[in-house]
Amino acid sequence: MSPFLFWIFAGLMLVFGAGVVLNRNPVASALSLVVSFLGLAALFMSLDAYFIGIIQVLVYAGAVMVLFLFIIMLLDLRAEKLRKINWLASAGGIAVAVALSVQILYVIGNFRFSQQPFPPLARSTVDDVHHVGSLLFENYNLPFQIIGVLVLVATIGVVVLSKRELR
Repeated sequence: MSPFLFWIFAGLMLVFGAGVVLNRNPVASALSLVVSFLGLAALFMSLDAYFIGIIQVLVYAGAVMVLFLFIIMLLDLRAEKLRKINWLASAGGIAVAVALSVQILYVIGNFRFSQQPFPPLARSTVDDVHHVGSLLFENYNLPFQIIGVLVLVATIGVVVLSKRELR
């Protein structure tokens, strides 16, 4: 992938990632997250990780975001009311963000491998599906199952909390 396309997709992810946080409407935030996921999938495709890029679109931008939108609609969330800005908290947050950015830039600048381009990956005779499947079900089977149970419990909790009582 050309550096131009990398910066386009990386910028797309940053802008819509900020949109997730800054939007007061939960549906607009969820849709911004979908666009951010699509940008991430494009970056995976640029790394020749086609399977992970497709799974990113199908699972996260598709199924997980449908679940999020279902929960948002079920809870009947309204746009947040405009509140008075807490300038002290905002200044503290900006100071922490600037300090973190300075530290990251310092580490990247002093890391000698950061100035060298990443070498091309060797072509494998085994496909991505085999690698991802064996890694997922051999090394990370328990965390994979735990995440599935957590998503199920969270969905049941939202349904129970949003259930309206008849009077």
